[in-house]
Amino acid sequence: MRVIPVIDLLQGQVVRGIAGRRSEYRPIVSQIVGNAEPASVARAFVEEFGFETAYVADLDAIVHGRYAAGAWRDIGAAGLKVWLDAGVRDRESAEAVGRLAEEAGCRADVVVGLESLVAEEELAEIVRLTDNRAIFSLDLKDGRLLTSMGDWQSRLPLDIAERVAVAGIRRLIVLDLADVGGGGGTRTLRLCQEIRRAHPEIELIAGGGVRGSGDLRALADAGCDAALVASALHDGRLKRVDLG
Repeated sequence: MRVIPVIDLLQGQVVRGIAGRRSEYRPIVSQIVGNAEPASVARAFVEEFGFETAYVADLDAIVHGRYAAGAWRDIGAAGLKVWLDAGVRDRESAEAVGRLAEEAGCRADVVVGLESLVAEEELAEIVRLTDNRAIFSLDLKDGRLLTSMGDWQSRLPLDIAERVAVAGIRRLIVLDLADVGGGGGTRTLRLCQEIRRAHPEIELIAGGGVRGSGDLRALADAGCDAALVASALHDGRLKRVDLG
């Protein structure tokens, strides 16, 4: 089971996610780093765990359209490749994010979040634009799809997984924001099992609620290839030895 550390950026700091309630996000307090600066956190992930890739959620970009490209640069300079969620909503914003990341010297694959996407047809365009390197995040909250697209709001998560696979997505994140930072485990195990059975070709990544090595084993048993983790790393519940 591969672990991908998460770096949530807000107002220039790395913050701790709390069930998707972004008004409550505060700078991290961590056992592996003494401050919440993006460069410091990225270096700690490399030095303490040997990570090579991080998932970066630029919350100011997602919510307000303000890109923290300086933080992307600092994270990349620490030696991390980035899965970058910066509010990509259509082809134009995907181009903008890719260009800014390149200018910042950040090796980035673009994440397209269900929360941000404005139209289904845009996804296939983004996949082509990124040479099939786009990553889709199936965003949920309390098990419900987190989307503004009216024609998708009544669909089942498994239906969305089918549609994004048809669009050419080969890496799929399943993320329930209600699980993030709560220490209660992940509620998406069954959904991950269903997606794995339907799409054995997809790289499947689960996010939200991982408490320790037991949850990693459960996700692996559900068919996940990787897990997004933040709090368990900062709190010391996962050590390098636990990552295999």
